[in-house]
Amino acid sequence: MTWTLVTGGAGFVGSRLVALLRARGERVRVLDLRAVDDDADSIVGSVTDHTVVERAMRDVDSVFHLAGNAQLWSPREEQFDDVNHRGARVVLAAAQSVNVRRFVHCSSLTTLIGRSTPIGPSMATEASEKPLSDMLGPYPRSKWMADAAVIEAVGQGLDAVIAIPTEPIGPGDISLTPPTKMIRDFALGRTPAYIDCLFNFIPVDSLAEGMIAARERGRRGERYILGGADISMLELLKGIEAVGGAPPPRTRLPYGVALGIAAIETALIARITSNPPRAPLTGVRLAGRQVAFSSDKARRELQWEAAQLKPVLAETVRWLMNEKVAA
Repeated sequence: MTWTLVTGGAGFVGSRLVALLRARGERVRVLDLRAVDDDADSIVGSVTDHTVVERAMRDVDSVFHLAGNAQLWSPREEQFDDVNHRGARVVLAAAQSVNVRRFVHCSSLTTLIGRSTPIGPSMATEASEKPLSDMLGPYPRSKWMADAAVIEAVGQGLDAVIAIPTEPIGPGDISLTPPTKMIRDFALGRTPAYIDCLFNFIPVDSLAEGMIAARERGRRGERYILGGADISMLELLKGIEAVGGAPPPRTRLPYGVALGIAAIETALIARITSNPPRAPLTGVRLAGRQVAFSSDKARRELQWEAAQLKPVLAETVRWLMNEKVAA
């Protein structure tokens, strides 16, 4: 009997995907740096370890590759390339060696935004391809190169699709990925200012469903944006306040000022202290480009659509206001 492998299956999105796959009756194996607490088959290790990955790939029919560093800053920028890019190549090579039926790679919306993207409102689709030189930081570069590795493997015969999620949200994100951390800090009144920007949030359970739809109905070699609702910063802040969060900050920073502060904090203060910057330079660069995302292709070809954002945002804020989470 074959297995479904989920790399990063102990993480925020991965754990929801594992639960959904198991509810469908699939035998699921997880490869993650953390052990899975339930009775799923769990292998503890890194996707950069060839031996561990080859062991995890035994008797595997399909692969969901979610493992990676999803933060926008690291004290070691080369870690993004090591894990997100080179780790993807290790998993791809192992999948090719056992002839898996289908490989679903989890990409990033940051690969669709670049230096050439205008400051201000624009729209991104799967056709919004950017060159590597256009990427806005080490994290987007590493995800771009991972995507390129997948396309290379497709050319060598691997049946793979690329899922491009927008910003996943929902209760239970204990690792505090960037969107969750941002919402938490606004809810607790920890952020003194904001900039005009546009977000696209995808409820995490809808994202897990979309990943499975990509495996079942996605076309080989194609990319699919799995997105939800576009929401402005002011709409987000009002939504947080309505659930019991702190009042929105009154100070709105011009993009150029926010960019300068982020550059100093990321390049100087964070390097000296090794503490993550409150607003990483990559994040501010991305936020200044107010990009809306279209999931029309996923709706049309995958017969998939995200759930409504408002209830999930409220659930997320309430969860974050819990004392243990907010600490």
